[in-house]
Amino acid sequence: MNHTQALREAIPPYTDGMRIGLLGGSFNPPHQAHRDITLFAMKRLGLDRVWWLVTPGNPLKDRAPHGLAQRMEAARHLAHHPRIDVSCLESVIGTRYTLDTIEFLRRRCAAVRFVWIMGADNLAQFHRWKGWRTIADLVPMAVIDRPPDSFGALSSPAAQALMQHRIPERDAGQLAAMEPPAWMFLTGMKSPLSSTTLRNPDGSWKT
Repeated sequence: MNHTQALREAIPPYTDGMRIGLLGGSFNPPHQAHRDITLFAMKRLGLDRVWWLVTPGNPLKDRAPHGLAQRMEAARHLAHHPRIDVSCLESVIGTRYTLDTIEFLRRRCAAVRFVWIMGADNLAQFHRWKGWRTIADLVPMAVIDRPPDSFGALSSPAAQALMQHRIPERDAGQLAAMEPPAWMFLTGMKSPLSSTTLRNPDGSWKT
């Protein structure tokens, strides 16, 4: 498969004007909370689709994830929804950082309304991401409350720096159409699961 064909297959179907959520991660392993977050965000934000961007690896984590093909297959099996697309885009375009991926998608799919979706645990360390302020300037962001990370997330350096751009939850249905920086902390979705708790000490997946 040449690069052009691989890229065509890595970008899920879309049409101009669509409201698409982006949920990135290593999915090592994918778990029910990924799906719960996705469906919760889809409903609250009025999204047409959500793309799961399965990364080759996370620069902020030391442990190497399982093979990409294995994680992609597991993610597709778990997603099992007509409006959730699983993509290995980052491995095709050779990006390691969310910033580079979002910049690529903004160029390639300029008429799509993207929203970056992340859990509260990721907001807590968002200030460590490459170009996090630029990410906030590029796409609206929806942060899904995941107790017990709520306090740490909302008191984190990134949350405090972006506090003036926080949008009230009552406007959730408008977030995708808002000009960034704009972000929202969505409450009401309770799930204690994480990929970390579903891995054995040696990194293998619990069954």
